[in-house]
Amino acid sequence: MGDARDSGITRRDFVGGALLGAVAAATAARGAGGSAAPRAVDLLVIGPDIVTFDDADTVIAGGAIAVQGNSIVWMGSAAEAKARFRAKQTLNAAGQLAMPGMTDTHFHTAQQFLRGVERPSHRKGPYWKTHLIPFESGLEPEDVYNSGLVGYTSLISSGTTCFLEAGGPHPDDMGRAADEVGIRGRIALTTCDIDGPGGPLMKSHLMTTSQALKENEALVKRWKTHPRINAWLSLRQLLVNTEELRIEMSTLADELDTGLHTHLAEETDEVDYTLENYFLRPPAYLEKIGVFNKRLHCAHSVLLTPSDVDLYARHDVSAAHCAFWNYQLAPHRMLDMMRQNVRVGLGTDGAATRGSLDMFQVSHYAVMGQSIGYGMPFHAEPPISHSAMLKQTCRGGAAAAQIGDQTGSLEVGKLADIVLVAHDDFDQFTSTDPTITLAQNTVGQNVRTVIVDGRIVMKDREFQTVDTAAMRARVNSRYPLIIGRYETAIA
Repeated sequence: MGDARDSGITRRDFVGGALLGAVAAATAARGAGGSAAPRAVDLLVIGPDIVTFDDADTVIAGGAIAVQGNSIVWMGSAAEAKARFRAKQTLNAAGQLAMPGMTDTHFHTAQQFLRGVERPSHRKGPYWKTHLIPFESGLEPEDVYNSGLVGYTSLISSGTTCFLEAGGPHPDDMGRAADEVGIRGRIALTTCDIDGPGGPLMKSHLMTTSQALKENEALVKRWKTHPRINAWLSLRQLLVNTEELRIEMSTLADELDTGLHTHLAEETDEVDYTLENYFLRPPAYLEKIGVFNKRLHCAHSVLLTPSDVDLYARHDVSAAHCAFWNYQLAPHRMLDMMRQNVRVGLGTDGAATRGSLDMFQVSHYAVMGQSIGYGMPFHAEPPISHSAMLKQTCRGGAAAAQIGDQTGSLEVGKLADIVLVAHDDFDQFTSTDPTITLAQNTVGQNVRTVIVDGRIVMKDREFQTVDTAAMRARVNSRYPLIIGRYETAIA
């Protein structure tokens, strides 16, 4: 995964590289002699310093990105681009930084309206059972659609271009909202076929095993051909799923060639459950029944031993580290996962955990958490740099989403999911190294423009796809009813 130290270029290298690039571009333009007709492209992004996060950590000073359809077809200097291309749309990004869009690898669409809400309850049991599922149970399809609009615009506005839904109610309405906003994502249905320990589930969340399989399969098939939004299968977690469902869902994932999203090793009650019932820790139990494989995506993955991490690496299981929440549970072995090339990305866990959907901040938290767990106890320097963690957020997140060959870095042939970030906002000035500026001095509000699948979704922080004023008015009118249902459910 690269050196733990910052791999950004020095100011001297950066300035020198920019001068050499300009000279080379001018020479190339003169050598062309104007004989070749400019190539027609759909979009030309001109002028940003491009942080590619490719294998070589390439940085292009004063660069340009040419997009045809939904793909990047060329990258180089801005001077050369002006001579080589004729674009239907040109985006002037001089003075900004370009980077790949990030993937939120664990997101709860339906919990968006719990942002800023805290309600006491006499109900006993884990928080996800006593509060989160009761909240979801009161949502109607239109509520989930509006929650999606609010959540996905929030993700886009802070530089996230793809999300992996954990599983929630009314997933088709998630897909409808995601399609309108223009984000890339994988929707999923919450899937529980038993009550399990820790108190009863809301009846609206319980299915029979056959119903869970049938509805999950139908969802995946309905969204199979959409260019950006597809569906994954989902198992809520071990405590509320039967062994039959776990095995059959894994088989179904193979048949449908899709992912399977679950929560794993998040809290102590889950570890105790598998030890008491199967004499194995959660990863080893799933390995024993044959479902711990490359299809499985395990959110949180907090309470892991070194041997557990070995199983993730051996079976190519992906993971989501939600840094806002996970360090309240235990130290997280993300660095161990990275060293073993586990497909681990970062996730926000949705707005109910902390409120912010800003993946830049999640990355900052992850660096701090890994430093506390792996550095401070040994009087050692931080074991991973901000730059390496942000690269992992992009590359690891794309790999966890099973689209690492299409997104996660800016390279010719990959999808045009591009984020343009300010370089000299008050909390960034003066920062000269583009990689370090993105990794250390950038948060979501520094994002200016976002392109997904070759389409400008947000430009200068104004959405081009949805009417956000109308969205806010519609949400505000329904919000008291949504919270009222929630308060009744947890009373």
